Amino acid sequence: MNNRVKYAGAMLLSIFILFGMYKTQIEPFHSFSLRFNDINFLFQNKEASEDVVFIAIDEKSVNAFGRWPWDREVLAKAIDRLEHADVVALDMVFSEPTENDKALADSLQKQQNSVCGFFLRQQASQSISEQQMEVLSDSSLDRLASELGERRVFVEGKEAEVNVESILTSCTLSGVFSSLRDRDQLFRRYPVAFSYNKEIYPSIGTQVLRMRLNQDISETRKQVFGLGGHHIPTDDAGFALLNYYPLQSYRSHSFLDLYEGKLDRSELKDKIVILGITEVGVGDIRATPIGTIPGPLLHYTFISNVLNDELISSNALFEYLSLLLFMLLPLCWVILSSIYKRVGVYILAYMFFFTASKMAYVYANFYLDTFYPLLGLLLAGTVSEVILHQQQEEQSRFIEGAFSSYLSPDLLKKLMREPESLALGGEKKELTVFFSDIRSFTTISESMDPQKLIKYLNRYFTPMSDIVMKNEGMIDKYIGDALMAFFNAPVDVKEHAAAACRSSLQMLDELERLNKVFVAEGLPIIEIGIGLNTAEVVVGNMGSDKRFNYTVIGDGVNLASRVEGINKTYGTHIIITEFTYAVVKEKFLTRPIERVKVKGKKEEVLLYELLKDTVTNREKVEVYNRARELYNEGKRKEALEGFSMLDDDPLSRYFIRRINDGI
Repeated sequence: MNNRVKYAGAMLLSIFILFGMYKTQIEPFHSFSLRFNDINFLFQNKEASEDVVFIAIDEKSVNAFGRWPWDREVLAKAIDRLEHADVVALDMVFSEPTENDKALADSLQKQQNSVCGFFLRQQASQSISEQQMEVLSDSSLDRLASELGERRVFVEGKEAEVNVESILTSCTLSGVFSSLRDRDQLFRRYPVAFSYNKEIYPSIGTQVLRMRLNQDISETRKQVFGLGGHHIPTDDAGFALLNYYPLQSYRSHSFLDLYEGKLDRSELKDKIVILGITEVGVGDIRATPIGTIPGPLLHYTFISNVLNDELISSNALFEYLSLLLFMLLPLCWVILSSIYKRVGVYILAYMFFFTASKMAYVYANFYLDTFYPLLGLLLAGTVSEVILHQQQEEQSRFIEGAFSSYLSPDLLKKLMREPESLALGGEKKELTVFFSDIRSFTTISESMDPQKLIKYLNRYFTPMSDIVMKNEGMIDKYIGDALMAFFNAPVDVKEHAAAACRSSLQMLDELERLNKVFVAEGLPIIEIGIGLNTAEVVVGNMGSDKRFNYTVIGDGVNLASRVEGINKTYGTHIIITEFTYAVVKEKFLTRPIERVKVKGKKEEVLLYELLKDTVTNREKVEVYNRARELYNEGKRKEALEGFSMLDDDPLSRYFIRRINDGI
C-alpha cells in the first residue's frame, strides 16, 4: 500500500509540474516546443494560391536603378503596368515627401483596387496630420469594432508611420504591415488587425482579402473571424497561425521585368499583386520556420491560406487531453510487468500520436503540439520506472535467493549482467515484397457476425497463403484483411520477382473460383488489390529478446504497401513498380500506367499493371498502349478515341476522365 501511495503522489506531482510548464509557457521549454513542432512544415506539399503574385525589388532591380529608395517615377511606371491586376498591395511606406510623389499618386489612383501599407510601433518620430488621420480612418474596420464592443481582441499600436498625404489619398485602402515574432524570434503568426487610436485597422493581408472577396470581416465566434465564406481562427491577440508553403511554390517575378514590360499579361491579369523589397541590406527579411524569407511573403502566405482554406487551427481541449494521456500512460505497468514491453508501448503510442498529429496537419490543417506530450511521457515514465525499478530490485533479490539453488550462480550473474547475449540481427537483401488487401472490407464485415466473418476470412486466406508458399514465398503477417509476404528469404529464390508475379496471377484465378462458391452460398464476393515491389531491404529476426519475428523492413516495403493501395485509383487488381517490371518485363504481360509520387518517396515511380497473358488481354494492351502514347504526346482527342475503344476497361476510363477534366 505504501508503494502505491508513493507512486500515486509522484505521478500527481509530475502532472502538476508539466501542466504548469505548459500553461505558463516557461522557457526554454516553450521555445523548444515551437521549434520541435516546426517539423510540420517538412510535410507540407500544398501549393500557394495561383491568384497571388509577388513582385520583388531584388538584386537585379537594385543593380538597374540603384540603392533604395528610388525615384518614385520608377515605381509609378511599373505600377502602371499592373492595370489588369485585381488588387495591388504595396509592402512599403512612403513617409517622406519627394518631388515626384504626384507621379506615384497618379499611378495608384488609376488602380481599381490598391492597398498601401503603414507601420505601427510603440514610438515614432513622424507626426500625422489631421488630414492624414482622417484618410487613414476610412480604412478602419468600423463594423468589426461595433461587433467587438469593449472587448480588447487585437494588439494595440501606440504610434504610426504612414504615407505622405498625396499617396495615402490615392490608395484605395491602407493596411498595417507590422507583425510580431514568437519568443524564439521566428515569425509563425500573422495579424488579422491591430488596434490604433481607438479604431481597428486591418493588416495588409486582411485588407487585400476584403477587396478580393468584396466582403467585410466579422467575428463568427470567439477568436474566429469570417471573410467571404472563409474562416480565420486566431489566438487571443488576433493572430492567425500561418501555414507556410514550400518556397518554390510562391510565384515571384523581378520588379525589373515588370518595369521593362517583360511579364506576360496573363501572369498578372486578375491577380493579387504584392510589391515588396527582397534585396539584402534593403529589404524586410524575416526568420521563419522554413528559413529566412522576404517579409512580403508573410502577406502572401496569409492570403493564400485564407483563399485555400489552409490556415492552421488548434483546440485547447485536445492539447490538454493529449498531455493527460501521456502522463497517465506509464500506468500500463498494471498489466505489463516487463519494462521492455512498457517502453515498447511508450514508443508505439507516441509514434502513433506523432503520426496522427502530422496527418491532422497535412490533411486537416490542424495543429496539435507534440513536444509537451513527449516531455510529459519522459517525465512520468522516468518517475514511474524509477519507482518500479526500486520495487523490482526488492523482488529480484528475493527471486535470486529463491532460485540460486537451481542455477549456477555464475550463470545466473552472467545472464543478469549480459541479457544482450541473446542478440537479434538482420541482413540487407534484394527481395520482392507482396501486399494484398480486400476491397470494401468494412462493408463486408458489417454484414456478418464475428464468428462467421472469421470463417469467411479463413476460407479466403488459406488458398491465398498456399499459393504464396507454393511459389517459394514466405507469409510475413496477416494485417486484418491484408496479407503481406516476401520472396527470396529465408531461402534464396533465383527468380523471386517472377515468383511473386505468378503468385499474384494465380491468386486472381483462385479468387474467381472461390467467388463462385461464395455466390452459391449467398456470401459476398471478394475483390482484392495487389502491390509488388522489388528492392533491397533488411530481413531477419526482429522483435524483443524474448519474442521475435522473421520479417522485413525498409523503404522498399513501404513502397509495396503504397502501391497496393493505388489500385483503387485505377480500378486495377495488380500493380508492380518499375523495379519489378525491369526484372520480369520479358516474362509477363504488362502495361504502363503513369509516374506517381508515392507518399514517403521523393522521386516519382513508374507503375505498371500486371495482366494474365491471354489473347484478349494482349489485344487490349495493344490498343491501350497506342492511346497512351498519343496521350503522352499531347494528342488528347486521338487518345480519347483510343481509350474509348476500351470503355469496359477501368484503367482506360481513368485516362478518359483525365482527358475530359483537362488534366
